[in-house]
Amino acid sequence: MRASDPLRRRLVLTLFAGGLTVFAPVALARDAGGRTFAATATATVKDAAASALDTAQDLASAALDLIGIRYKWGGNTPETGLDCSGLVRYVFQQATGVSLPRTAKDMSRIGEKVATRDLQPGDLVFFNTRRFAFSHVGIYLGDNRFIHAPSRGREVEVATIDKSFWQKRFNGARRLVGAVPELVPSLVNEALAAPVEPASSPTDFQP
Repeated sequence: MRASDPLRRRLVLTLFAGGLTVFAPVALARDAGGRTFAATATATVKDAAASALDTAQDLASAALDLIGIRYKWGGNTPETGLDCSGLVRYVFQQATGVSLPRTAKDMSRIGEKVATRDLQPGDLVFFNTRRFAFSHVGIYLGDNRFIHAPSRGREVEVATIDKSFWQKRFNGARRLVGAVPELVPSLVNEALAAPVEPASSPTDFQP
């Protein structure tokens, strides 16, 4: 049984209540002539951050809609059932149009490594549940929770990452939103390509 619309909305709002911090890879440079593109780039980077937040929210919403779907080894769709990597791959395909590798281990090789303290919604979290590293994957939702397809005989569910079972098996996390080229908001590239403008005064720079 899939999560109801009210439940999904409530979970998304709860998980995103604290907001999402996005570190856009834009260097605000100033040359010897005192020129900067900070004034041009700042608004654009803010738009890119909002775009990344929207992407993470879309991922969370798409994933939460699958709560209750039965687990199936090798499953790729809600209709046939989903395994852990099948769930992640399906959610990213639906929310972003990007096709991820099929296995959890292959997914662990893309994106950027993320420390536990820096986890953000949309990050992938990996665990050793089959006696080898990166054998299980889920999508971090925020508030120490992640969604995953656990094992045969069970259904897609939300779990708490700080439970001892998961802590003992945690292998790390990867960030795809803003790190994988296909998932980098195009606005960031627009900011990088923005024409250099002369700064009228030092106060034009706003970090």
